[in-house]
Amino acid sequence: MTEADRAFLTGLFTAAVASVMPEGALAAHLPPVPRGRTVVVGAGKGAAQMAAAFDRLWPGPLSGMVVTRYGYACPAGRIRVVEAAHPVPDAAGLAASAALFHAVREAGPEDLVVALICGGGSALLPAPPGGLTLADEAALNAALLASGAPISVMNAIRKQVSGIKGGRLAAASLAPVVTLVVSDVPGDDPAQVASAPTIPDAGSRAEARALAERWRIALPRPVQAWLGSDEGTAPHPDDPVFARHQTRVIASARIALEAAAARSEAAGVPAVILSDAMEGEAREVGRVHAAIARETALRDRPFRRPVLLLSGGETTVTLRAKGRGGRNSEFLLALALAAEGVNFAALAADTDGIDGSGQNAGAFATGATAARLRDLGLDPAGLLAAHDSWGAFNALSDLFQPGPTGTNVNDFRAILIR
Repeated sequence: MTEADRAFLTGLFTAAVASVMPEGALAAHLPPVPRGRTVVVGAGKGAAQMAAAFDRLWPGPLSGMVVTRYGYACPAGRIRVVEAAHPVPDAAGLAASAALFHAVREAGPEDLVVALICGGGSALLPAPPGGLTLADEAALNAALLASGAPISVMNAIRKQVSGIKGGRLAAASLAPVVTLVVSDVPGDDPAQVASAPTIPDAGSRAEARALAERWRIALPRPVQAWLGSDEGTAPHPDDPVFARHQTRVIASARIALEAAAARSEAAGVPAVILSDAMEGEAREVGRVHAAIARETALRDRPFRRPVLLLSGGETTVTLRAKGRGGRNSEFLLALALAAEGVNFAALAADTDGIDGSGQNAGAFATGATAARLRDLGLDPAGLLAAHDSWGAFNALSDLFQPGPTGTNVNDFRAILIR
């Protein structure tokens, strides 16, 4: 990949992330200042940055707490920031869940609770119900992450195995709750983001069991027993406790992709947004993108060159081996294999700055990526089969590592065809 193409793709990612940063997104959605107190709660990988922006923007008295991933904290003025584990929950997250419940229960009818919610909150807010333990919830999370199920399926199950998700946190407050959401889910349904601690939905235990069976998710035995009981069911949307609550999606993948498209077109490269809501196995989505790139490069259809292909959403990886990688790097390795020899340059990255469990957001790839791996004595197809896409791109020095960005609208994929 030329340095010019690498700089171009990096600039697109920067523009996309800048368009969904918290301060600008929050400014247009501030609720009226209440007669009483304003209490902020929140969770997600960008929650600290959301809290810091809210603190700067809010004209009245303010208190509260948000929880974010280790290493993602920043000062947030009057709002306390705590850190916990992601993607597998830990004791710090358990304590954070208890502290958020304490904060909302202290708010009265004349007060206002503002919930700042973004992606990653599911793992950051463990609250095992009934007789379940933190270990049970961690085992459930690990099983869900390895299953390859889409985020909507994972969150439908999580909501039924929690004391805080599925609107339960908001249901504990006497104050009205305004939830401000940075969406990282395909379709931007706010009830899917972070398993919705302040937003109810109409899901049921029976539906959660059916989804687990359909996707062959190996649920831990205590979780299976819980889903077979009627104890602690989630509140429904028509529950009167939610009558004064409001929900607003303030940033999403659509906005980020449109910003990247505008940046590309200003540089003289037409852009096409394929979709902001793509789901499926990362390697299969990579192969579909490869087919489009190959057809465009060879025959100027369905798009004429030069062109930038953009897409977003959230892919999944069904683990069949214990390699090191993430969904964006796996997408790229599959793309590079299926479009080998095609003249393209691509970047795929998670907008929060972390792809999977590594320290990279994603990686860069070209039509020469597979050949370069073979020149190093590595087998690109074998690395893909082993889910070791991180190892592939690390060997090529093609990992993309911007660090935590302060926002999260999920996957960003850009393929440049000159």
